[in-house]
Amino acid sequence: MRVEVAQTAGFCFGVDRAVSTVYRLLEEGKKAATLGPIIHNPQVTGDLAARGVRVVSRPEETPPGYTLVIRSHGVPREVEEKARSLGLSYVDATCPFVKKIHNLAERAGEQGQVFLLAGDKNHPEVQGIVGHCKGENFVIKSSEELVELLKNHPELEKKPLAFAAQTTFHAGEWEKCAETLKKLCTNAAVFATICNATARRQKEAKTLAQRCDRMVVVGGRDSSNTAKLREICAEYCEAYLIERADELPVFSAGLSVGITAGASTPASIIKEVLATMAEVTNNEQNFEEMLEESLKKLNTDEKVHGVVVGISPTEVYVDVGRKQAGFIPAGELSNDPNVKPEDVVKIGDEMDLLIMKTNDQEGTIMLSKRRVDAMKGWDEITEAQENNEILEGKVIEVVKGGVIVLYKAMRIFVPASQATASRGEDLNELMGQEVRFRIIEVNRQRRRAVGSIRSVLREERKAAQEKFWEQVEEGQHYTGKVKSLTSFGAFVDLGGVDGMVHISELSWNRIKHPSEVLSVGDTVEVYVKGLDRENGKISLGYKRPEDNPWVKLEREYPVGTVCDAKIVGMTQFGAFASVIPGIDGLIHISQIADHRIEKPQDVLKIGDEVKVKITDIDFDRHRVSLSIRALLEEQKAQEDEEAAQAPAEEVVYSTEAPAQEEESAAEEQE
Repeated sequence: MRVEVAQTAGFCFGVDRAVSTVYRLLEEGKKAATLGPIIHNPQVTGDLAARGVRVVSRPEETPPGYTLVIRSHGVPREVEEKARSLGLSYVDATCPFVKKIHNLAERAGEQGQVFLLAGDKNHPEVQGIVGHCKGENFVIKSSEELVELLKNHPELEKKPLAFAAQTTFHAGEWEKCAETLKKLCTNAAVFATICNATARRQKEAKTLAQRCDRMVVVGGRDSSNTAKLREICAEYCEAYLIERADELPVFSAGLSVGITAGASTPASIIKEVLATMAEVTNNEQNFEEMLEESLKKLNTDEKVHGVVVGISPTEVYVDVGRKQAGFIPAGELSNDPNVKPEDVVKIGDEMDLLIMKTNDQEGTIMLSKRRVDAMKGWDEITEAQENNEILEGKVIEVVKGGVIVLYKAMRIFVPASQATASRGEDLNELMGQEVRFRIIEVNRQRRRAVGSIRSVLREERKAAQEKFWEQVEEGQHYTGKVKSLTSFGAFVDLGGVDGMVHISELSWNRIKHPSEVLSVGDTVEVYVKGLDRENGKISLGYKRPEDNPWVKLEREYPVGTVCDAKIVGMTQFGAFASVIPGIDGLIHISQIADHRIEKPQDVLKIGDEVKVKITDIDFDRHRVSLSIRALLEEQKAQEDEEAAQAPAEEVVYSTEAPAQEEESAAEEQE
């Protein structure tokens, strides 16, 4: 028979801390009472009872002179307030991981979020968490219950939610719940609060059960996390839950047996089970050495290897194979201040980390990924400097005197003088851009690396210029970007080479400055009008022939056309009127009216809208002659013709006319 033991077994940090608190009180000669059983293990609770430790269900049941110990599961806020109001001497041994969920529950209510908890509503830990909620809250124990909850409360899909889990919740079921919530709710903040020791313990139990014929789970039958371990193992092989070594079943020869233990199982019981198994199999298991290894303290600045077991908006939870709980603050995950943890890592990722700080009281380790990455990066950028290598990074900050480029985990400072192709360009336009650069200075002592974007841009521009001049011909069309404007034209970047559009080429209409047509940064379609290869100058055309107003005039306004025109200028000999944008015609003073006038202002003023007839067009000299008189004469001629063609009126003579006139006069008088 082959026996294999899970690496993670025995007391988790929270349980060990609570049990140690009670034993420490006893060693100090104090009397202790626990608010509920301090641990779900009959051997430990039996030993404590034999030493005089009392178990109470409410703070007011605490005997006089006893110190009350709040167990690792935690309690509702009102229980803590009750203990204080009674003036009791008490020690709060709530697991730090559970305390964190208490804070989440309180903050959710304060921020108007609905608090959703995955767990067993009858478990003391869950009851304690719910007791810290300040707003609407719900408890679900499966993805099916979550779907049912959202079905019965459809309004939750639109409300802001905060979703967390009991520290000993089934890791697989938690992933299902989180995925379900992600699909159904778009306004939910998900916090991975399963204890990393629990998550690792469950993962190891699953892996062990998949390759073993039988599994033995050691722990108290009232322990939630021990029961979950058995459930996980039972999915893959026959599993047994035992509290003591004498409950071990008899296994057939040739079987492979895996052993794991819950977080409430003392090391002494685990060693007893292993000793019993060793006697049966003659297989020596040095579990004590493994236990000591897992309890080994970690030193600050030490490198460790970790696995991501949870992700929240503010930190990443990492299993580093020790009793302490590892976490990486978002700021220590990457040098990019705008990045989100979920964009950098995912559950199951393995990485090298640097220990920043240990907290033995809370059993946590603060870790850094970016610093390890940065340490690796120094060798890389030093080598890149020596080889004059071109690197690629993202501009993440615009600072005084330059920009910061993030290359992997390294922050590279690029001075303003080295950040753009020419001086004076706006550095803010580089923000968020991917850029190519070289390392020009490395100072490890000062932790400073300096780069140059300009050196790469100049090389790229030179290469682009050479390629451009090899291929360019007059008449070719290009898409370019307006680089600058002057009083005489616009300079356009054609991709490494600048060409100029003269102001006369910007519009068919007369303009005073290029800014009337273009702005710096505009993307324009241009064509090559002329090339000066010797001096490297390019003349560009921007006006399209089809937009030429004289072409439009010839096509749409032949001689004889009557159209509306606007008076735009006056002279002694006539008035100028705009026929179409870009073309003004002259109405000679003799053509303004059908009678003699002294000056154009006698009839017209600037801004008048008039009907004119095009009487002549000189395309060579770009002149248009207009007439109002022609239209007036045509109108008069038409009226005379209509009058000549009208029938004569019939005249009726009557002897009664005077009488009728007298009658009409009488009527008017009345």
